[in-house]
Amino acid sequence: MLKKTSMISRRRVLAAGAAGAAVGAFGFPAILRAQPAAIKVGVLHPVTGALSYSGTQSRAGALIAIEEINAAGGIKALGGAKLEAVLADAQSRPDVGAAEVEKLNEAGVAAIVGPYASAIALATTQAAARHNLPHIVDVGTVDQVVTRGLTNTFRFSPGVSKIVQSGIDGLERINNAAGKPVRTVMLIHEESAFGTNTAKALNDELPKRGFEVLETIKHANPTRDFANIVLRVQARKPDLIVPSNYYNEYVLFTRALRQQRVQVKGIYSILGGGASSYKFVKEFPDAAAYVMDCNHWFDPRKAGALALKDKTEKAGLFFTYEVVLNYNAIMYLADALERGRSIAHDALNAALASSTWDKHVLPYGPTKFVNGQNTGAQPAITQVLDKDIKVIYPLEFASGNAVFPMPTPRG
Repeated sequence: MLKKTSMISRRRVLAAGAAGAAVGAFGFPAILRAQPAAIKVGVLHPVTGALSYSGTQSRAGALIAIEEINAAGGIKALGGAKLEAVLADAQSRPDVGAAEVEKLNEAGVAAIVGPYASAIALATTQAAARHNLPHIVDVGTVDQVVTRGLTNTFRFSPGVSKIVQSGIDGLERINNAAGKPVRTVMLIHEESAFGTNTAKALNDELPKRGFEVLETIKHANPTRDFANIVLRVQARKPDLIVPSNYYNEYVLFTRALRQQRVQVKGIYSILGGGASSYKFVKEFPDAAAYVMDCNHWFDPRKAGALALKDKTEKAGLFFTYEVVLNYNAIMYLADALERGRSIAHDALNAALASSTWDKHVLPYGPTKFVNGQNTGAQPAITQVLDKDIKVIYPLEFASGNAVFPMPTPRG
């Protein structure tokens, strides 16, 4: 079933078809049909299953970017060719994601953007490598995504090692500035490659900075009841809780902490799926208050970032990092198509690898790829303050001041 990509809205994103549902252009006058053939782009995310919210948000960001590029004249170096999204659903499963790559390749896509989750990215990038098909990873933070020598894989956003390092640097600075109130930590993480790798890196690094990890607790996806985990937190009495999980579980866990009146000096997430989320802040402001997070985020100083936020919200969507990263990934692809002037896999991979693109809406340094990883990428540390999300670190683009330790909840 073919659909046009105009007027992005939550309803349209949710209703968009799965694999093979191309977003094309039919019924135009003959003069328009004579224009260059559209450039097919695989937009692959988990829009059903446990990760459907983040997958839907990811798809929305990609479609907004495609709509903007086409409205601005398409890929000018290729005669104004328009981008055509071929939508695919990984169904929150790595094996399905890999199968969808095969379908996208058969459909003739020039590149793939996605697939959000690390476990799915490990499968989809491997599948794409069999065809030398350019694959831009939107999130997929585990280091193995870009350490397997796959020359067709490009992750513009930072990976788990960079995020953990930045997160611990920020935590140490914040803790020191407050007189070092935090010494003991508990880690709560989801069970897939993302959470497991993040917890491992934190267990390796936190003791080196003088923090004692009292316990590391793993939970399944999905988890609907965090009562037992909260009881374990209450028993160990950590100074700080560090969650690393996806949106649904993050929200349930922090709400359970609030409901059970668990007293800690801070909730400092590393890749917390709900912490940097306006949806969480709006729907559960008490649970969200003063939560910190080291995660993907936009640069609040940039007009383009604020314009994207406004457009996303006017479409009835929450502005999340999934929207930002996928919007960014499509724009990065468009720049490579302009410079490479070709959709041939070798030429496009070379153009992606040599990118120095700097028009992104992120708090990144100069774009430079080394073995498929943009070394200029960095996360931000945010905190929920006054029912808003403020950047508190790095200081050069901070929009608020850290409140730490967090005040004792009332009521």
